[in-house]
Amino acid sequence: QVQLVESGGRLVQAGGSLRLSCLASGRTFDSFTMGWFRRAPGKDREFVAAFSWDHSHRYYADSVKGRFTISRDNAKNTVDLQMDSLKPEDTAVYYCAARISSGRAAVAGDYDYWGQGTQVTVSS
Repeated sequence: QVQLVESGGRLVQAGGSLRLSCLASGRTFDSFTMGWFRRAPGKDREFVAAFSWDHSHRYYADSVKGRFTISRDNAKNTVDLQMDSLKPEDTAVYYCAARISSGRAAVAGDYDYWGQGTQVTVSS
């Protein structure tokens, strides 16, 4: 089993920055592809960013490209999401996800483990 715990969500003003962190435990972290997804009120869950297990690729949704940065620290078993130039439409619950098997970075159904989520609210 793998446990994922997100932290860092809070209320922030538009234009501000926020850093989310996800701590993984239970299995060898460096074999996971790690992703961030979000679900806004009344909307489906959507892909935000992912970092491949071999550190060869980072993936971003078009809506966050240039504003968000995903990083990982295999020594600490963490994956972070640095969010800059935040907009009200970034308001959502953000989820960390881990994939041990092969799959598509942006497809939620291809991930094996999920955290409980952390709320990010961006005020205008």
